[in-house]
Amino acid sequence: MKKNKGKAHAFNIGLGFAKGELVLSNDADTVPEPDSLNRYINYFIRQDSTNISAVTANMDVQNRAKLIAKSQTVEFSSIVGIIKRTQLGVLGSIYAYSGANTMYRKDALIDVGLFRQDRATEDISIAWDHQMDGWLSLFAPRIMFFMEVPESLKMLYRQRKRWAKGGTEVWLTNFKKVFLHPFDNVGRTIMFIDQSFSIIWSFFFWISSAIFIWSLFQFAITGNLERIYHMLTMAFLFVCFEMISGTFQLVASLIVDDRGRKVKYLLFAPLYMLFYWVMNALTIVTTFIPAVKTILGLGSGTWKSPERKGIKVTNKKDN
Repeated sequence: MKKNKGKAHAFNIGLGFAKGELVLSNDADTVPEPDSLNRYINYFIRQDSTNISAVTANMDVQNRAKLIAKSQTVEFSSIVGIIKRTQLGVLGSIYAYSGANTMYRKDALIDVGLFRQDRATEDISIAWDHQMDGWLSLFAPRIMFFMEVPESLKMLYRQRKRWAKGGTEVWLTNFKKVFLHPFDNVGRTIMFIDQSFSIIWSFFFWISSAIFIWSLFQFAITGNLERIYHMLTMAFLFVCFEMISGTFQLVASLIVDDRGRKVKYLLFAPLYMLFYWVMNALTIVTTFIPAVKTILGLGSGTWKSPERKGIKVTNKKDN
């Protein structure tokens, strides 16, 4: 293909040539563990596996030299390692596959009409398509793969904009189905409600921040130091509560994920909690209108890949 028509389009073309029952998706910047194929197959050969649509692996950071990459090591343990475990264990569903490395059942892809080619994130979209159609999506924490993550703020922001846009697209696509049939799959509905609150919170975060700054400005002009002190004190208390709660969650995720080998990266947790949470709120707000346009048929599933320096394969025990 001479023209970039998106990852989903390339997937769909490749599936036309695939002869096997199972298809492994692996990104160019991703290196799976040597025994990952055997571990994947074990999920699909069980007697109760006929309704498994896909199994997604546990992603880890390969390039950990820079501070921004080290903080993503903490983030991946949090948003992937422990949250997907919780989603699958408690709700029986997962929000998304890890698009960098996932094994799909070919019949399950065909059943939902293959990958949506106009979506920003094919992994989130196909995971919801599968589960809305009654398929079972699994997370395999013991199957590890290592991916090259963005090492600059520009590349990171571009990646997170795509992730946020893809999540909102899925939310808009399935809103009516979940709203009309909330009890068909309670776990899925709970995840949908959680995502709804995340989107609402992102907008309120920036609205309340603007009101907060404007109020401080007004009180500073009028010389009302008591109100300024009160506002800053309350803000400090709320941030402390958020940081303490986040720290408990991150400590648990670093202990559980990869048998506790990542606990040493807890030092970089403050950067993740202060910076990445704000970035996620920003990307949800800035990509909301483009996501709406995609649902209206005006979107595209193409994007510019982040800069890659090439992957050096290392043993995870050395990290």
